[in-house]
Amino acid sequence: MISLTPRPLRLLEVYVDGEAARHFTFAIDNVTAAEPVAQPGQFFMLSLPGLGEAAFTYVSPPDRTGQFSALIRQTGTLTAALFDLAPGAVLGYRGPFGRGWPQPNAGERLLAVAGGCGLAPLAGLIDAAPDGLQVIYAARNRAYQVLARERARWRTRLPLIETLDQGDDGQPAGSPLAALQQVLGGGEVPSGVLCCGPEPLMLATAQACVEHGLAASRVWLSLERRMHCGVGLCGHCYIGSSYACIDGPTYRYDEYLRLLVASGQAAATSMPPQPC
Repeated sequence: MISLTPRPLRLLEVYVDGEAARHFTFAIDNVTAAEPVAQPGQFFMLSLPGLGEAAFTYVSPPDRTGQFSALIRQTGTLTAALFDLAPGAVLGYRGPFGRGWPQPNAGERLLAVAGGCGLAPLAGLIDAAPDGLQVIYAARNRAYQVLARERARWRTRLPLIETLDQGDDGQPAGSPLAALQQVLGGGEVPSGVLCCGPEPLMLATAQACVEHGLAASRVWLSLERRMHCGVGLCGHCYIGSSYACIDGPTYRYDEYLRLLVASGQAAATSMPPQPC
C-alpha cells in the first residue's frame, strides 16, 4: 500500500556550499532494520508543515542510523523557509523513490559528467565507485561550484576535470564539451557515461558519446521533472509515457530517445549547453 504520510526528519547540520546553495545533514527518526536501502541517484520527498513538499536528491544516502545529506539550492518559498531553519528543526520525509544509477562493476572505465548542482545526484556513486571512474564537472563560475568538501576528497583518488563557463581568480573559462571531446578522443572510450545537469548539456554529452562509438544503452541521464508525489499518482512528471518518479529519474539514453519518438517529440540533441 502506498503511504503519503511523511516520517519525522530532524535537521542536524547545515552549511553554505556554493552560491544560493546549502548542504544539509538530516536524520530519519525511528529507523528500523527493515528500512529500504537508498541507491545513488534516487530522490526523497521533503516536507515543511504549512508550506508543502518537494523532491530532492541524496548527496549521501541514509546510513544505518538514518543520517544522510542533501544539497539544496534556494529556488522558491519552500527552499527559502528551509534555509531559515536551525539544527534541531523537525521536517517530514518520504523515500527513497525512483531508479538510481547502475551499479558500477570492478574494472569498468566510467565517466561522470556533471553541470552545476547536477553533481549532487552523482556524489554517492562517485564515493562508492571503484577505480576507473573519471569526472568532468562544469559550473557557471567558481562561486556556483558545489560540494567543495567532496571535490577536495575526490581529487586525492580520481581524475577530476573542472571547467568554468566564466573564468575568474586566474582560472580560464572552458567548455565541458571541449573537455569531454579530449577525454573521448584520448584513446579508449569509456565503457559507460553517467550525466546529470542542464538537459541541453546532458543531451550534447550523450550525442558526443554515441558519435565516438559508445552505445546509447551505455549512457545514462538523470532527468529532472516536477515530481510532486514520488509514487506515480499526480502525473506531473511524464516523459513520454513514462513517470520520471518511478521509471527515472535515471534513464538510459536509448530509453529516453524511444520515449520521445513514441510521444511524437524530437530529441534536441543539437542544443548548445546552457550555463550551469
